[in-house]
Amino acid sequence: MATSRIADSVGRVLGDRYRLLRPIGVGGSAHVFSAEDVQLRRRVAVKVLHPALAGEEAFLRRFRRESQAVASLRHPNILRVYDWGEDHGSPFLVMELLEGGSLRSMLDRDALLSPAQAAAVGADVARALDYAHRQGIVHRDIKPANLIFDEEGRVSVADFGLARALAEATWTEPAGAVIGTARYASPELMRGEQLDSKADVYSLALVLLEAVTGQVPFVADTPLGTLMARVGRPLEVPDAVGPLKAVLEAAGAADPAVRSDARALARALDEVSARLPFPAPLSLAPPDPAGLVERDDQDPTEFPGRPRLFDAEAASSDRDPDPDPDPDPDPDLDLRQPTGPKLFDGEEGADGPQPDGRSKLFDGAQWEDPGAGPAGEWVKSPFPGPGSGAAGGSGGASAWPDPVVVPARPRRRLRRVVLAVLLAVLLVATGGSAWALTTGFFTPNETVPVLAGRTQADASATLGRLHLHLRVSAHAYSPTIGAGRVLTQASAPGTRLKQGRTVAVVVSDGPRPVPVPPLAGVPVAVAQQDLKNLGLTWTATQASSMTVPAGSVISSTPDSGTLVPGQSVALVVSTGKPQVTVPAVAVPTETYDQAAADLTKAGLVVARTDSYENTIASGLVVSVTPPPGATVTIGSTVTVVVSKGPHYVAVPDVRGDSVGAASEALGSLGFNVAGVQGNPVNTVTGTSPAGGTQALYGAQITIITG
Repeated sequence: MATSRIADSVGRVLGDRYRLLRPIGVGGSAHVFSAEDVQLRRRVAVKVLHPALAGEEAFLRRFRRESQAVASLRHPNILRVYDWGEDHGSPFLVMELLEGGSLRSMLDRDALLSPAQAAAVGADVARALDYAHRQGIVHRDIKPANLIFDEEGRVSVADFGLARALAEATWTEPAGAVIGTARYASPELMRGEQLDSKADVYSLALVLLEAVTGQVPFVADTPLGTLMARVGRPLEVPDAVGPLKAVLEAAGAADPAVRSDARALARALDEVSARLPFPAPLSLAPPDPAGLVERDDQDPTEFPGRPRLFDAEAASSDRDPDPDPDPDPDPDLDLRQPTGPKLFDGEEGADGPQPDGRSKLFDGAQWEDPGAGPAGEWVKSPFPGPGSGAAGGSGGASAWPDPVVVPARPRRRLRRVVLAVLLAVLLVATGGSAWALTTGFFTPNETVPVLAGRTQADASATLGRLHLHLRVSAHAYSPTIGAGRVLTQASAPGTRLKQGRTVAVVVSDGPRPVPVPPLAGVPVAVAQQDLKNLGLTWTATQASSMTVPAGSVISSTPDSGTLVPGQSVALVVSTGKPQVTVPAVAVPTETYDQAAADLTKAGLVVARTDSYENTIASGLVVSVTPPPGATVTIGSTVTVVVSKGPHYVAVPDVRGDSVGAASEALGSLGFNVAGVQGNPVNTVTGTSPAGGTQALYGAQITIITG
């Protein structure tokens, strides 16, 4: 149990900063802990790598370089790397802590994903890969264990750069090395090609396929067999994945040149998600420290060359105490026997008991090839056997008899001849097969179908069923073919191509986008003509405006950026300033102040005019123009006539004046002469009312003469 072995690490403080709290993951090359950053007082995840790696200079150089590069990545679906270092010979990496478990833990609990869930998770992972690829970073080890979830189900990709660093710990190749899991490896790994971003896409396609079906295609009993099964064969996607089928087939193309890149995969998965119901919450499987078990058996799908670390008591040993001076060059083919040079281990050798009575052929390297002695003879090896004095016995006689010469066995020579003939036949057959495979002599021909108008995923799936491959040679704008659909194809429909060949196509990006012009303040007729010239349509609504004159555009949506011809722009056209109704004013009982407040509140300008009114008290409103209830433009002026009350005027003293002079004096003050009492040619002796008294303006005055 790994828990018992790593429990001693709990409480340890790495780099005088990170206190290990509890284990949350166990692997062959590292243990992962939930930890506390004692300086920043936050929870983090710490991956403690095996101490054996501390002595690997190539690994440490790559580890530092990759850690710095990955720490610069900023994406919501990439696990953040905060820090790295070494503590007492243990390299460690400090990362963002996510406690929703991995996709691997979910699948181990038989919690498969629905197509909708897989599309949503896959799109997030593809976007993360696209971002990293554009930064020049390839993951190289995409698998369910490296897809980590937070408590809300958001996925993050972990261990960017670590696979490449671990590769430095075992071997280095000029073109770059990879160490990963053959279960999710791309076919170009078997061909010895340098892995690029398309390898991550292939691995993600396998991961999503397993997440939905629980099965990974092309998995053999050995890593070599797994990789061999994928060479030259498109990914076999069952119908059980539903609408994901065409997308995964495009992402699982055997030829990287026709395989989707991460951006295209993300876009295709988003399109699938839009057609599917909203995904249900994921059945997360958070890590359980009590259930962490470190397996002592090697996963048959683990890629050859991966260092076995933290392995029982051998965890403390960094090196093989007795390294093989001539290691086998093929890490998948180890002919060295675990207990010495015994071969054909059984009760008896193929040729029965040996002359000395032993039953095992080549046992203890005691018997040599007949070529070691005289022709036709078996010769006893000069090396001492068990029990001899040279082997550390009592020094007595050897347990083996003296050298014995036995007749040669004709069957052995015959068997060698047969083996030589079989080998020659095998070489001829292999050469012929290689020639046939190289020239495509036995490869069937297929008829190229019509691809124009199909979506890229559909076209790729159609060709895949014919064992042909799709390659997007270019993108082009088209006013008639929608974005993501095939515009033209290099191989005309009806052309006969051998299986495995590639059909190049041009994919449409839809109509060419046009810039949206600024239209605010432009007369609506001019704005509509501008949009028509660009191939855009429009809708128009009306609204009043205090600043934009009637008939001009107040605003447009969108007002910048680009649109595809045929899309619409929403225009808001001004009707000028808004109209308001003159509010009611109570005449002649309302005061000016009351009327002015109501009119101002309605957005009108008030102009006051005072007037003498014999019948209306001073300060009361006499009239409003325009009258209450009339519709006017906001900001218009309304005239309010206000009473100054009755107009009294003092009657002048006109005594001694002639009647004509008196009449003129009274008229100038607004009085009306009612008549003359007495002889009109005589001098005025008085008035009625009398001079000096107050009388209403316009009152009747009678002139009195003597």
